[in-house]
Amino acid sequence: MANLTRDFFIGLSNNKILNANAKKWGFKLGADKFVAGTDINSVVGVVKELNKHGISCTLDNLGEFIFDKSEAAQAKDDILEMIEKIHEEKLDCHVSLKMTQLGLDIDQDFCINNMSEILTAAAKYDIFVNIDMEKYEHYQKTLDVLALLRKDFTNVGTVLQSYLYRTVDDLEDLKDVRLRLVKGAYKESEEVAFQNQEEIDANFIKACEIRLLGDTFTSIATHDHHIINELKQFAKENNVPKDNFEFQMLYGFRTEMQYGLAEEGYNFCTYIPFGNDWFGYFMRRLAERPQNLQLVMKDTFYTKDNKLKKSPLIAGGALIGLFALWRIKKKKD
Repeated sequence: MANLTRDFFIGLSNNKILNANAKKWGFKLGADKFVAGTDINSVVGVVKELNKHGISCTLDNLGEFIFDKSEAAQAKDDILEMIEKIHEEKLDCHVSLKMTQLGLDIDQDFCINNMSEILTAAAKYDIFVNIDMEKYEHYQKTLDVLALLRKDFTNVGTVLQSYLYRTVDDLEDLKDVRLRLVKGAYKESEEVAFQNQEEIDANFIKACEIRLLGDTFTSIATHDHHIINELKQFAKENNVPKDNFEFQMLYGFRTEMQYGLAEEGYNFCTYIPFGNDWFGYFMRRLAERPQNLQLVMKDTFYTKDNKLKKSPLIAGGALIGLFALWRIKKKKD
């Protein structure tokens, strides 16, 4: 059942029609639990509150399925506006972005030009830019563009996903690059990726330990407290300075643990997505953990004191309807 649910939400995240329509809906289905706002001005207060507690942030102005240069140019301008706002508001914050949002699927040179403009603006204010890793079809392209950009810029890094077989091997080539390590949020074939959660977790821990023994800053992105505790112990036993790494979690997830790790003196960063293009991101969050879906459904049907709402929001019905439609489609296929 878990795999069925995961496949369902991953399938929805890749549906271009639903992604396009979601921009018109506003936040539905409980997305506001995991997406902080619709524009940069709406999330400044969120960042400032986290900064007060010693937590840094990375902002992602969400955007997917961009195949038009004018849309990519607008995405670039939005990111440039975000960089200016980070500087103006003196936020402890860096930038996360997807290169498909900036034209990687349109024209690589066009994408590189957009990236160069963003990195130039960010470097002026000493702001780091992290390139989020996307589906495997973009993996090598992302590393190739990163290598080109690093010839002129030092304020750029990327993400490696532990569900890929090649991740540990790629660490050597990227040993001098600031990285975020994640498990991976897309559905990939067994030809390129582990399918078993235990293998993915083991590879994640292995990659993290390799990076902790190196000299380059690493973001360890997981909500798994067992893995966090294991890596904390590893860092302590190997005298790894706390300045060499940070723990990172998504906005809206395990908030108490986020504050707790910061209070323990660890560098901590919260990944904050925002924008109208929220649907694909939100569906992948529901795919990752059944608990996320339970949280949304509880919020949809019950009040804070656990009483059934008299008029449940349409969001719950929408989720059930989408699931039914997906099952019908699977049977036809």
